[in-house]
Amino acid sequence: MIELVHLVKKFGDLIAVNDVTLAIPRGEFFAMLGPNAAGKTTTLKILTGLMKPGSGSARVAGFDVQDFPLEARRRLAFVPDFPFLYDKLTPWEFFRFMGELFQMEDTRIEANARQLVERFDLEPCLHQPIEGLSHGTRQRVALLSALLHDPEVVIIDEPMVGLDPQHARVVKDILKERSRAGATVLISTHQLSVAEELADRIGIIHRGRLIALGTPDELCRQDGHSGSLEKVFLTLTAPDADINQEPASNEPGPT
Repeated sequence: MIELVHLVKKFGDLIAVNDVTLAIPRGEFFAMLGPNAAGKTTTLKILTGLMKPGSGSARVAGFDVQDFPLEARRRLAFVPDFPFLYDKLTPWEFFRFMGELFQMEDTRIEANARQLVERFDLEPCLHQPIEGLSHGTRQRVALLSALLHDPEVVIIDEPMVGLDPQHARVVKDILKERSRAGATVLISTHQLSVAEELADRIGIIHRGRLIALGTPDELCRQDGHSGSLEKVFLTLTAPDADINQEPASNEPGPT
Protein backbone atom coordinates (compact mmCIF):
# COMPACT_ATOMS: atom_id res chain seq x y z
CA MET A 1 0.00 0.00 0.00
CA ILE A 2 2.98 2.30 0.56
CA GLU A 3 6.14 1.97 -1.53
CA LEU A 4 9.20 4.18 -1.44
CA VAL A 5 11.86 3.26 -3.98
CA HIS A 6 15.35 4.82 -3.76
CA LEU A 7 13.82 8.10 -2.64
CA VAL A 8 16.19 11.11 -2.62
CA LYS A 9 15.49 14.74 -1.79
CA LYS A 10 18.10 17.50 -1.56
CA PHE A 11 17.90 21.11 -0.46
CA GLY A 12 21.06 22.65 -1.85
CA ASP A 13 23.95 20.69 -0.33
CA LEU A 14 21.71 19.13 2.33
CA ILE A 15 20.50 15.59 1.58
CA ALA A 16 17.24 15.48 3.53
CA VAL A 17 16.21 12.03 2.25
CA ASN A 18 19.01 9.72 1.20
CA ASP A 19 18.09 6.65 -0.90
CA VAL A 20 15.14 5.47 1.23
CA THR A 21 13.44 2.26 0.10
CA LEU A 22 10.51 0.92 2.09
CA ALA A 23 7.41 -1.23 1.54
CA ILE A 24 4.43 -1.19 3.90
CA PRO A 25 1.63 -3.70 3.21
CA ARG A 26 -2.11 -3.40 3.68
CA GLY A 27 -3.18 -3.45 7.32
CA GLU A 28 0.23 -2.72 8.83
CA PHE A 29 0.71 -0.11 11.54
CA PHE A 30 4.12 1.44 10.84
CA ALA A 31 5.91 4.01 13.00
CA MET A 32 8.71 6.20 11.72
CA LEU A 33 11.18 7.40 14.35
CA GLY A 34 14.09 9.79 14.10
CA PRO A 35 15.75 12.81 15.69
CA ASN A 36 14.83 16.35 14.66
CA ALA A 37 15.78 17.09 11.04
CA ALA A 38 16.23 13.37 10.29
CA GLY A 39 14.08 13.54 7.15
CA LYS A 40 10.79 12.16 8.49
CA THR A 41 8.51 15.04 7.56
CA THR A 42 10.15 15.47 4.15
CA THR A 43 9.56 11.78 3.43
CA LEU A 44 5.89 12.08 4.39
CA LYS A 45 5.43 15.20 2.25
CA ILE A 46 6.86 13.38 -0.76
CA LEU A 47 4.66 10.37 -0.08
CA THR A 48 1.53 12.54 0.08
CA GLY A 49 2.40 14.50 -3.06
CA LEU A 50 3.11 17.79 -1.33
CA MET A 51 6.74 17.75 -2.40
CA LYS A 52 8.53 16.33 -5.44
CA PRO A 53 11.44 13.95 -4.93
CA GLY A 54 14.81 14.67 -6.48
CA SER A 55 14.88 11.06 -7.65
CA GLY A 56 13.18 7.79 -6.87
CA SER A 57 9.46 7.23 -6.53
CA ALA A 58 6.64 7.01 -4.01
CA ARG A 59 3.46 5.00 -4.55
CA VAL A 60 0.20 4.72 -2.64
CA ALA A 61 -2.01 1.69 -3.36
CA GLY A 62 0.05 1.12 -6.50
CA PHE A 63 -0.34 4.68 -7.83
CA ASP A 64 2.72 6.86 -8.26
CA VAL A 65 1.93 10.05 -6.35
CA GLN A 66 3.57 12.20 -9.03
CA ASP A 67 2.08 10.50 -12.08
CA PHE A 68 -1.38 9.77 -10.65
CA PRO A 69 -1.84 12.29 -7.84
CA LEU A 70 -5.64 12.25 -7.69
CA GLU A 71 -5.86 8.45 -7.63
CA ALA A 72 -3.31 8.32 -4.82
CA ARG A 73 -4.95 11.09 -2.79
CA ARG A 74 -8.40 9.53 -3.02
CA ARG A 75 -7.03 6.60 -1.08
CA LEU A 76 -5.13 8.39 1.66
CA ALA A 77 -5.51 10.79 4.52
CA PHE A 78 -2.70 13.02 5.76
CA VAL A 79 -2.54 15.01 8.97
CA PRO A 80 0.66 17.12 9.13
CA ASP A 81 2.31 18.18 12.36
CA PHE A 82 0.70 21.62 11.96
CA PRO A 83 -2.64 20.90 10.24
CA PHE A 84 -4.40 23.71 8.40
CA LEU A 85 -8.03 24.32 9.33
CA TYR A 86 -10.46 26.98 8.11
CA ASP A 87 -10.77 29.02 11.30
CA LYS A 88 -14.03 30.77 10.41
CA LEU A 89 -15.86 27.46 9.94
CA THR A 90 -17.28 25.37 12.73
CA PRO A 91 -16.03 21.77 13.07
CA TRP A 92 -19.31 20.50 11.64
CA GLU A 93 -19.04 22.79 8.60
CA PHE A 94 -15.42 21.70 8.14
CA PHE A 95 -16.40 18.02 8.22
CA ARG A 96 -19.05 18.59 5.57
CA PHE A 97 -16.54 20.50 3.44
CA MET A 98 -13.99 17.66 3.69
CA GLY A 99 -16.60 15.04 2.91
CA GLU A 100 -17.68 16.91 -0.21
CA LEU A 101 -14.06 17.16 -1.34
CA PHE A 102 -14.00 13.36 -1.40
CA GLN A 103 -17.38 13.29 -3.17
CA MET A 104 -19.12 11.60 -0.26
CA GLU A 105 -22.93 11.53 -0.18
CA ASP A 106 -24.56 13.67 2.47
CA THR A 107 -25.97 10.65 4.30
CA ARG A 108 -22.52 9.06 4.52
CA ILE A 109 -20.91 12.30 5.72
CA GLU A 110 -23.58 12.56 8.42
CA ALA A 111 -23.26 8.94 9.55
CA ASN A 112 -19.44 8.84 9.59
CA ALA A 113 -19.12 12.24 11.25
CA ARG A 114 -21.66 11.46 13.97
CA GLN A 115 -19.91 8.23 14.85
CA LEU A 116 -16.48 9.87 15.04
CA VAL A 117 -17.72 12.98 16.85
CA GLU A 118 -18.85 10.77 19.70
CA ARG A 119 -15.54 8.89 19.80
CA PHE A 120 -13.49 12.10 19.71
CA ASP A 121 -15.75 13.85 22.25
CA LEU A 122 -16.34 16.85 19.98
CA GLU A 123 -20.06 17.36 20.50
CA PRO A 124 -19.67 20.34 22.92
CA CYS A 125 -17.72 22.40 20.36
CA LEU A 126 -19.30 21.14 17.15
CA HIS A 127 -20.92 24.48 16.28
CA GLN A 128 -18.26 26.86 17.60
CA PRO A 129 -15.80 28.61 15.24
CA ILE A 130 -12.59 26.62 14.95
CA GLU A 131 -10.53 29.73 15.66
CA GLY A 132 -11.68 29.68 19.28
CA LEU A 133 -10.80 26.04 19.96
CA SER A 134 -7.82 24.83 21.97
CA HIS A 135 -4.82 23.26 20.28
CA GLY A 136 -5.79 19.77 21.41
CA THR A 137 -9.37 20.19 20.19
CA ARG A 138 -8.14 21.44 16.81
CA GLN A 139 -5.95 18.34 16.58
CA ARG A 140 -8.99 16.14 17.17
CA VAL A 141 -10.91 18.05 14.49
CA ALA A 142 -8.05 17.48 12.03
CA LEU A 143 -7.84 13.79 12.84
CA LEU A 144 -11.59 13.28 12.49
CA SER A 145 -11.70 15.09 9.16
CA ALA A 146 -8.88 12.88 7.87
CA LEU A 147 -10.67 9.66 8.82
CA LEU A 148 -14.08 10.78 7.59
CA HIS A 149 -13.85 9.20 4.12
CA ASP A 150 -12.55 5.84 5.40
CA PRO A 151 -9.11 6.12 3.75
CA GLU A 152 -7.16 3.02 2.83
CA VAL A 153 -3.92 4.71 3.92
CA VAL A 154 -3.65 6.98 6.97
CA ILE A 155 -0.49 9.10 7.34
CA ILE A 156 -0.05 11.27 10.42
CA ASP A 157 2.92 13.38 11.45
CA GLU A 158 3.01 13.50 15.28
CA PRO A 159 -0.55 12.28 15.97
CA MET A 160 -0.49 12.91 19.74
CA VAL A 161 0.58 16.59 19.61
CA GLY A 162 -1.51 18.66 22.02
CA LEU A 163 -3.69 15.76 23.20
CA ASP A 164 -4.32 15.08 26.84
CA PRO A 165 -3.92 11.45 28.07
CA GLN A 166 -7.62 10.66 27.71
CA HIS A 167 -7.93 11.82 24.11
CA ALA A 168 -4.52 10.37 23.22
CA ARG A 169 -5.90 6.99 24.32
CA VAL A 170 -8.92 7.46 22.07
CA VAL A 171 -6.72 8.30 19.07
CA LYS A 172 -4.49 5.28 19.72
CA ASP A 173 -7.52 2.99 19.89
CA ILE A 174 -9.09 4.37 16.71
CA LEU A 175 -5.87 4.13 14.69
CA LYS A 176 -5.25 0.57 15.87
CA GLU A 177 -8.84 -0.38 15.01
CA ARG A 178 -8.42 1.05 11.51
CA SER A 179 -5.22 -0.93 11.05
CA ARG A 180 -6.83 -4.18 12.20
CA ALA A 181 -9.72 -3.52 9.81
CA GLY A 182 -7.28 -3.37 6.87
CA ALA A 183 -6.18 0.26 6.64
CA THR A 184 -2.46 0.96 6.41
CA VAL A 185 -1.36 3.40 9.10
CA LEU A 186 1.93 5.30 8.98
CA ILE A 187 2.82 7.68 11.79
CA SER A 188 5.90 9.77 12.42
CA THR A 189 6.54 10.41 16.09
CA HIS A 190 9.13 11.36 18.67
CA GLN A 191 7.28 9.38 21.32
CA LEU A 192 9.06 6.04 21.53
CA SER A 193 6.40 4.66 23.86
CA VAL A 194 3.68 5.31 21.26
CA ALA A 195 5.66 3.52 18.55
CA GLU A 196 6.46 0.59 20.83
CA GLU A 197 2.85 0.23 21.95
CA LEU A 198 1.11 0.51 18.59
CA ALA A 199 3.43 -0.35 15.71
CA ASP A 200 3.75 -3.68 13.95
CA ARG A 201 7.05 -2.41 12.59
CA ILE A 202 9.26 0.57 13.26
CA GLY A 203 11.70 2.35 10.96
CA ILE A 204 14.41 4.63 12.32
CA ILE A 205 15.58 7.46 10.08
CA HIS A 206 18.77 9.37 10.81
CA ARG A 207 20.45 11.99 8.60
CA GLY A 208 18.09 11.09 5.77
CA ARG A 209 18.81 7.37 5.78
CA LEU A 210 16.67 4.46 6.93
CA ILE A 211 19.15 2.90 9.37
CA ALA A 212 16.98 0.35 11.18
CA LEU A 213 13.79 -1.53 10.40
CA GLY A 214 11.84 -4.25 12.17
CA THR A 215 9.35 -5.11 14.86
CA PRO A 216 9.92 -3.52 18.26
CA ASP A 217 11.38 -6.80 19.55
CA GLU A 218 13.65 -7.17 16.53
CA LEU A 219 15.02 -3.66 16.92
CA CYS A 220 15.80 -4.26 20.57
CA ARG A 221 17.96 -7.22 19.52
CA GLN A 222 19.58 -5.60 16.48
CA ASP A 223 23.35 -5.56 16.21
CA GLY A 224 23.78 -7.07 19.63
CA HIS A 225 21.85 -4.31 21.39
CA SER A 226 19.40 -5.32 24.06
CA GLY A 227 17.04 -3.60 26.41
CA SER A 228 14.55 -0.83 25.76
CA LEU A 229 13.69 0.77 22.44
CA GLU A 230 14.96 4.03 23.91
CA LYS A 231 18.42 2.56 24.48
CA VAL A 232 18.59 1.20 20.94
CA PHE A 233 17.32 4.45 19.44
CA LEU A 234 19.84 6.58 21.32
CA THR A 235 22.69 4.24 20.32
CA LEU A 236 21.77 4.18 16.64
CA THR A 237 21.24 7.95 16.40
CA ALA A 238 24.25 9.04 18.43
CA PRO A 239 26.42 11.75 16.77
CA ASP A 240 29.20 9.25 16.07
CA ALA A 241 26.91 6.41 14.93
CA ASP A 242 27.58 4.69 11.58
CA ILE A 243 24.58 5.44 9.34
CA ASN A 244 25.94 3.73 6.23
CA GLN A 245 24.89 0.24 7.22
CA GLU A 246 21.72 -1.13 5.64
CA PRO A 247 18.69 -1.86 7.86
CA ALA A 248 18.35 -5.48 8.90
CA SER A 249 15.33 -6.11 6.65
CA ASN A 250 13.41 -4.15 4.06
CA GLU A 251 10.78 -6.80 3.50
CA PRO A 252 7.17 -5.96 4.37
CA GLY A 253 5.90 -7.17 7.70
CA PRO A 254 2.99 -9.57 8.14
CA THR A 255 -0.35 -8.49 6.62
